[in-house]
Amino acid sequence: MNTKITAAVLAAATATVALSGCGLKEGLTEKANGHVKTVGYATGAEGKWDKDARLPEWVPDGAASVTEVIRTTGSERLLKFTGGTLPALCVPGAAATQAATLSAQWWPQGQESRTDKVCGEWHVLVQGADVYAFKPETLVNTRS
Repeated sequence: MNTKITAAVLAAATATVALSGCGLKEGLTEKANGHVKTVGYATGAEGKWDKDARLPEWVPDGAASVTEVIRTTGSERLLKFTGGTLPALCVPGAAATQAATLSAQWWPQGQESRTDKVCGEWHVLVQGADVYAFKPETLVNTRS
């Protein structure tokens, strides 16, 4: 009888460890990929008031249809808005050399490599009335 109980306890413990391992792997994968948040605002001014996902100061207050994808576990961001004049802080500059790992339906693949302005840490491209901006990841993942 003790053999049957010991075998049952051993089987339950093995199953618990195996299932816990699956949950752990899933959690680590999610952390490695980071968490992503998407926000949208009617205007740039409205987005600057959102304390959880504050837009950069260089975004014009009069910008419209503002959409942003934010990596909440890092610093990478994608941003698109329409209209407004970029401030003097935004100057001609090299395109981003780091590829975006975030994605959005409205973000053309490789758009960060076509940017031609720099606004602080952001790489920016104006296409007609649309403004696309990319902030590369600056946090280094030390885990392997």
